[in-house]
Amino acid sequence: MFQEGMCMVNVGLFIRLEAKPGKEADVDNFLREGLFLVEDEPNTTAWFAIRMGPSTFGIFDAFLNESGRQEHLSGKLATALAEKTNELFATIPTIEKVDVLAAKLPQFKRSDYEE
Repeated sequence: MFQEGMCMVNVGLFIRLEAKPGKEADVDNFLREGLFLVEDEPNTTAWFAIRMGPSTFGIFDAFLNESGRQEHLSGKLATALAEKTNELFATIPTIEKVDVLAAKLPQFKRSDYEE
């Protein structure tokens, strides 16, 4: 049964990325290609690459639980991000662990959990 306030994704990550001058297109491409790396992660429920300004980018992803988040933090995209940090980014990416309070995801509709 679905309980009021229950969310099927409970934790997430928000990563802020600042591109080096002249590397904006490279960061854009890196993030677009990153989708292929996370598609093989069954515990990454939602993943978004975003652009917040001319040189400011981000990643938001959500997971069912802490083990899914930890698995992602040691996955292929995390490894690629670490390898590209000095080449692409003006500062070290900031990684914030967040709690997901509510979510609307197509595979987790409230009606699916009501009796």
